[in-house]
Amino acid sequence: MQDEINNLPKLAKDKHKEDTAFFTKLKKKPPKQLDYIMQELHDKEFQRTDCLECANCCKTTGPLFTDKDVDRIAKHFKMKTQQFVDQFLRVDEDNDYVLQSVPCTFLGADNYCSIYEVRPKACREFPHTDRKKFQQISNITLKNVAICPAAYNIVEAMKARIKF
Repeated sequence: MQDEINNLPKLAKDKHKEDTAFFTKLKKKPPKQLDYIMQELHDKEFQRTDCLECANCCKTTGPLFTDKDVDRIAKHFKMKTQQFVDQFLRVDEDNDYVLQSVPCTFLGADNYCSIYEVRPKACREFPHTDRKKFQQISNITLKNVAICPAAYNIVEAMKARIKF
């Protein structure tokens, strides 16, 4: 698995031009059944992918924290919201709450998340490959294929299945 993770940025870079062209076409003319196709490809990939073997998303990137996420997680820790923000988060250039540093503070050595039950929405939905109106998030997907082996495999399967 580690070899696959290490090779992913190069694989994604090699496919970037092809993927960008594909997503441009997908945005212009999404297939009628795109949401169903994506749900099927997502489900199939995650039957064979165990995120606990990878956790590359948690090791290399940090999620955005919505106000609801911050409130929920602070409550989980029995902390005041501002105390949680001060201890774990910072405001980025887009004025969003993000982690102060990566890898994620809440990721254990065993790749388990210590706040899994209350984790941010961005973590719950990652890699966003089963999202409705998938064609609208191509910029996110193009980034995620360099981070997540499952996202890379889903995009490759999607390109094989959807022909323009």
